[in-house]
Amino acid sequence: MKLRSTRSLELTLLLMTLMLLVGACDQQSDTEDEHGHDADAHAADQPAARGPHRGKLLEQAGFAVELGIAESGRPPAYQAWLYRDGESLPPDRGEVTVNVVRLGNVKEQHVLEPQGDGSLLASSIVGEPHSFDVEVVARIEGTSLRWTYESYEGRTRIDPAIAIEAGIEVRTAEPGIIADQHEVQGLLTLAEDKKTRLAARYAGQVKRVNAQVGDRVATGTVLAQIDSNTSLKTYPVITSMGGVVMARHTTTGDFAAEGDVLFEIADLQTLWVDLHLFGADSEHIGAGAAVVVTRLADGVTSETTVERILPGMATASQSTVARAILNNADGGWRPGAAVKARITVSQKNVAMMVPLAALQTFRDWTVVFIRIGDTYEVRPVELGERDATHVEVLSGLTAADAVVVAQSYLIKADIEKSGASHDH
Repeated sequence: MKLRSTRSLELTLLLMTLMLLVGACDQQSDTEDEHGHDADAHAADQPAARGPHRGKLLEQAGFAVELGIAESGRPPAYQAWLYRDGESLPPDRGEVTVNVVRLGNVKEQHVLEPQGDGSLLASSIVGEPHSFDVEVVARIEGTSLRWTYESYEGRTRIDPAIAIEAGIEVRTAEPGIIADQHEVQGLLTLAEDKKTRLAARYAGQVKRVNAQVGDRVATGTVLAQIDSNTSLKTYPVITSMGGVVMARHTTTGDFAAEGDVLFEIADLQTLWVDLHLFGADSEHIGAGAAVVVTRLADGVTSETTVERILPGMATASQSTVARAILNNADGGWRPGAAVKARITVSQKNVAMMVPLAALQTFRDWTVVFIRIGDTYEVRPVELGERDATHVEVLSGLTAADAVVVAQSYLIKADIEKSGASHDH
């Protein structure tokens, strides 16, 4: 218990250190212009107000462009309104283009066109996240105007040394197999057609016993000899199948009545695995499904398939039983032993998948975080099928994206701490 407590304390201190150091990095980055803009122009270009439509109000030389992102009832697109000396201008009195540079130097251009409602609107979609460096280029009544500013959301920076110390890991999304799998419990049992009982043919005294429990015997082996009370002759008790002596119910000197079971023999080279299914699994899993059986004692596995679904219910557990046949040529599996098994109903090849540990929720999105350099940013993803460890990604990532697959919650926590907003 002392060791566990010490480890827990170390992890707590590590997380606290990460948050403090990342906070220090954020404060430093706030004081630096890292995007190559002219310092004076950059300071002058920072939007300081909102327009009547709640967009950013960009003002210069008596002119203004109010810029927002139209999202209500349509895919997100840039929308703008024009002003001169505080008065609205018709949209055909100017031109507006918005150039954005996303993380990783991904560039987009959005050209806005006049609309009948008095605004200019781009036909191109502004994909999520709305996180980029923005350049607004306008020409209003012959006057050329330009503004630049940062519009980041769902983004943070973490020093590589801190990320390593915190256990943050990244891996590219990759093709793979999503399997419909079910983890179940089971029990090894003797196959009914692989066991036999040897009984006394005639009543008499057991003169000799030649086998003990656990002995391996071949077909035709004499296991005992009995002096018959009827014929007064000695007759042999011979096994009709090879296998292992599972039980012995007599000893030398005993009296055996006619029909008394003396030995139980089983061929252990194949066993039944009775797997217990509950709920909807009993309807979902059928004969032919692939099974990997794991021995609890040492973790050894064996592959087989479901041979049949038994018609009745297991009395004690009230479960449906799926029966598989297990190869036990090495004798390592023992009847009566509990096992666990993974049943695979189906498999699907997918073009891109990530570990379930990569998933987080951010606002109303399901997301992963990608890393470029020492910057991490949110990526909303559309997901497909999943299994116990991975999930298919239908959209939102590229094959080159380095996805955070361990400690992704730390990235989320740091972004939420910084208060990165969905500010348009």
